Amino acid sequence: MLKLKDVSKFYYNKGLIATGFTKINLELKMGEFVVITGESGSGKSTLLNVLSGLDSYEEGEMYINDEETSHYTEKDFEDYRRKYIANIFQSFNLVNSYTVYQNVELVMLLNGYKKSQVKQKVLDIIEKVGLTEFKNTKVSKLSGGQKQRVAIARAMIKETPIIVADEPTGNLDSASSKDVIELLKKVAKDRLVIVVTHNIEQVEEYATRIIKMHDGRIIENKEIKNVEVPEKVEESKYTKITIANKYRLGIRNTFNIIPKFLLLFAVFLFITVALLSEYASFSQTEYEANKAGYNVFFRDLSEERIIIKKKDKTAFTKEDYEKIEKLETVKYVVKDDVTLDSNISIYEEEMGIYLYGDAKEESFFDGELTAGRMPEKENEIVVRIPKDYYYVRNGAEQILNKEFRRDNDYSKYTRENAKILVVGVKLYEENDMFNYYGQNTTFYVTNEYLNKYREELNQNYSKIKSLFAGKYYESQQGNPYYRIQPSDKVASGTAIVSNEANGLFKDYKAKNKELKIEIENIYYKDELNLKVSNTYTKNSFTRITGNKDYDQNNGAIFINEEDYKSLFNKSSYQSSVFVKDEKDLEETKLKLEELGLSARPVKDFKVNEGKEILQIIKIFKLVVTVVLILALFFISYFIIRIILKSRNVYFTTLRMLGATNKNVKRILDIELFINSSIAYFSFIIFILLNKFEILNIEFIKTLLKFLSLREYILMYIILIIMSWLISRRFSKRIFKKSAIKTYNEEV
Repeated sequence: MLKLKDVSKFYYNKGLIATGFTKINLELKMGEFVVITGESGSGKSTLLNVLSGLDSYEEGEMYINDEETSHYTEKDFEDYRRKYIANIFQSFNLVNSYTVYQNVELVMLLNGYKKSQVKQKVLDIIEKVGLTEFKNTKVSKLSGGQKQRVAIARAMIKETPIIVADEPTGNLDSASSKDVIELLKKVAKDRLVIVVTHNIEQVEEYATRIIKMHDGRIIENKEIKNVEVPEKVEESKYTKITIANKYRLGIRNTFNIIPKFLLLFAVFLFITVALLSEYASFSQTEYEANKAGYNVFFRDLSEERIIIKKKDKTAFTKEDYEKIEKLETVKYVVKDDVTLDSNISIYEEEMGIYLYGDAKEESFFDGELTAGRMPEKENEIVVRIPKDYYYVRNGAEQILNKEFRRDNDYSKYTRENAKILVVGVKLYEENDMFNYYGQNTTFYVTNEYLNKYREELNQNYSKIKSLFAGKYYESQQGNPYYRIQPSDKVASGTAIVSNEANGLFKDYKAKNKELKIEIENIYYKDELNLKVSNTYTKNSFTRITGNKDYDQNNGAIFINEEDYKSLFNKSSYQSSVFVKDEKDLEETKLKLEELGLSARPVKDFKVNEGKEILQIIKIFKLVVTVVLILALFFISYFIIRIILKSRNVYFTTLRMLGATNKNVKRILDIELFINSSIAYFSFIIFILLNKFEILNIEFIKTLLKFLSLREYILMYIILIIMSWLISRRFSKRIFKKSAIKTYNEEV
């Protein structure tokens, strides 16, 4: 069966050569119970390791079934151990965190048996060694004799033709030693059993051959009993380990030592948080740099805003808005888009309070009022204002129920400065340099007020021309001449003009003359044919027009309220859509275009003078991310190697039991994959708890805002690759040397 011809084993250590054994000639047959004895350092254990394929040899030739082995690779010796060898070690080499059943089962799983095939067989073997009542007990809780019985059961179940035992009774009392040797003798009936011991008296009566060694040489090889050699040597039956068994062992190893699991969990959680937070931090910087910019036409540069028009350039209808509002990603629609990019200034004369901001329809108000109520009449408003503004630092009551006046270009020349009553106040916190001056204010008004405000804006943004006696006269911004003003004193289809307009006609009479008004803006064109019904002078101004401010309105053309509305109170030609999340911006844009709309995010109109900085940030983000990944890899590998150092014996034991290099690596891959995945998805659950506001942590909110699904998937892939590389590097270290060398270094 086994034959050694002039075999020698040497050890190399720091340039020095030590002899394990020299020129060994030996032939061992099936059915023998061989005892190798000798004092410590005589080479007996080294010889046993070479015979069992756990260690290599340097000289001579070893034959297995008459086949030379000097050309064997590590993989060949792995196959040899799987087919022929079952080891019983002096230090047991059991997995202490496994139960008796799991330790015995381990050999079967490694050799390709399905779990359903091994159960009864394992139980039968455990019964043979007298450990049935301990089958579910962890090995760490057993006595030395019980542990050795587990090791024998593990060797027996492998059903190999050769069993090698290194000092199997070295750690046992005399009674336990006798039981162990008797068990081995029973096994030896049809197998080759090789026992190394320094205590020959314990095994002498069972031996068929005794080999004595001294100083690396065999000094005696005595055959005590003749044995009947079987005609055929039965190899151990095995197949490749199944994928299910790899995952079974990987999952078992993940949780069998809780402190190890928690430490690995902490390492992978740290990697996850570090990667995601670093990426989110740079994404935020990139976002802020990209967000920075300005546009002279658009005041509201919200990242969630999309400006929409109809492709046929017609006005929006009720049906159009209903279709838009049905889109899942749309938060709300501002129909009067023009109001978003304009502002209102109001002031209170007595206290000198000045407020500046944009106007919104009251239905857009969100939250609760600090004081007061919502507006009910046209001239009532709610003011949303930073609480740091000087005149509200002592409370909302300072401006509540105060009467303000409009003070901006849109109202100055259209009608008297309207009186506005503040009926509600909302104070809020916001760190902004303008807070102290009240320039970050929002006014919530009634729909009626917003309609008149839109009329003013349309007039302000329109080019207005009046045709008198065949000649056009254009209204100029800031100049009352030829500006259109509404008045309930004027009949429909007529106009009242300044007495100075008489000079535009040959007969110096404007009354009863034809007047044509044409307006044009970026949205529409319109015209109105009127007849001059009267002219006004300073003395008759108020009586005829109903307006008291002659100085600010002299030269204006007063027309009927309804005629005025027909020119300026138009349906919206441009509106704005606000999405629920800026991440939905592009998706919403495409859906709006499918509805026949022209859609452009307002951010596309921003002038950003920091594009070069943005490119630098992107490059820097990439470089830092790569450096961080490399740093985290080496740091985590160093820590994980320390954590897994206690597992070296386990993985080396798998090698001794016949597991291949590839199988051990795969089991470790699975273990680290499970650990990293649990850590990653635990953090994802933590993020989701914040998303649904079960938790409220600002750091997590930042991640939610600046990381998309793509980044989460990418980070998970990076984490898995890192765990795989750590496993590769660690496995390479385990297989760098022979199984016995690696094992001896670890123990």
